[in-house]
Amino acid sequence: MHDFTYYTPTRVVFGKNTEQQTGALVKACKCRKVLIHFGGQSALRSGLVDKIKTSLQAEGLSFVTLGGVVPNPRLSLIREGIELARSEGVDFVLAVGGGSVIDSAKAIAYGAANEGDVWDYYMGKRKPDACLPIGCVVTIAAAGSEMSSSTVVTNEENGFKRSFKTDMARPAFAVMNPELTMSLPPFQTACGCVDILMHTMERYFGHGSNMDITDSIGEGLMRVVMHHAAVLRDDPANYNSRAEVMWAGSLSHNGLTGCGSDGGDWATHMIEHELSGMFDVAHGAGLSAIWGSWARHVLPLRPDRFALFAERVMGVTPAETETITGLRGIEAMERFFRSLHMPTSLKELNLAPTDAQIAEMAEKALVGKTHIGSVKKLLPPDIVAIFAASR
Repeated sequence: MHDFTYYTPTRVVFGKNTEQQTGALVKACKCRKVLIHFGGQSALRSGLVDKIKTSLQAEGLSFVTLGGVVPNPRLSLIREGIELARSEGVDFVLAVGGGSVIDSAKAIAYGAANEGDVWDYYMGKRKPDACLPIGCVVTIAAAGSEMSSSTVVTNEENGFKRSFKTDMARPAFAVMNPELTMSLPPFQTACGCVDILMHTMERYFGHGSNMDITDSIGEGLMRVVMHHAAVLRDDPANYNSRAEVMWAGSLSHNGLTGCGSDGGDWATHMIEHELSGMFDVAHGAGLSAIWGSWARHVLPLRPDRFALFAERVMGVTPAETETITGLRGIEAMERFFRSLHMPTSLKELNLAPTDAQIAEMAEKALVGKTHIGSVKKLLPPDIVAIFAASR
């Protein structure tokens, strides 16, 4: 068991019609002017943004708006939001959407509170001194950014997709109404479920020891998400399953499932960042396409851990060796991904990267790093092999 610090300051307001409490939650933060940040037209057409404006107005709060966030949120829009926040005297950033919107809002909050280029933080060149307070009205169960310290941004000028995290960017509150997720297309729902599973699996697989209680929490969370993901595939309007998945998304990425571990592996995420940075793929689909190849590549170093996963999460009967059991667990997870119509290879993702593109992604994954991953410390040849196996 490793020492750890667990910190989750976000106030969660969960349930039906909770978005109506947004204004009161912002006011409790002692802020006066809000940047409402959102994605596409659905937030407007659904009336959600208008409801939030009404809630803010009822508390005497002023606001400006900035929409246009897309999956793999773009640095250019973030820079636009920073200038808007500075010029309008914004003192609170409110994200209305899923992980991409929340990540973009966090970047704006960093940039508006500090001098210089916000991209420097993502490239490890310097650290921020402050961050505007952030709140979330969550519309997609996936990234868990509503309770996490991390944010992921894509620089469309050079194709780099990079993460950055400090506790300053943990949202002050997260409004979570499962009803707001019911209009999501099946593909987006499935991508979200994959992302939740992967946030848990990245922490579950590591090089060092783990805590039994943390393992049990992670294993239970994965089983619950798999069950309700299948329910939502067949019954998208099931409120209880929407609620279970939404809460699991937050728990999967607020640090709980990593307590007592070495911090987890995260190589699949780092590899997928390069994939979506170059090809702009949906994050959850990129993860499911890559994970099996990563797992087979590192299985020989932790057959015990993969066997435990196979037995406790995937319900695999123990085989004659831990390696065989672990491999059957990997195959079972891939079958589950396919049952949600998620890809398990680059071909199923409709991608055919060239050898040169794979080599470029492998090199870019290690910019500023000595390696990625902890189960196995991956270098460019390892990453190339994982991409090649995923073709």
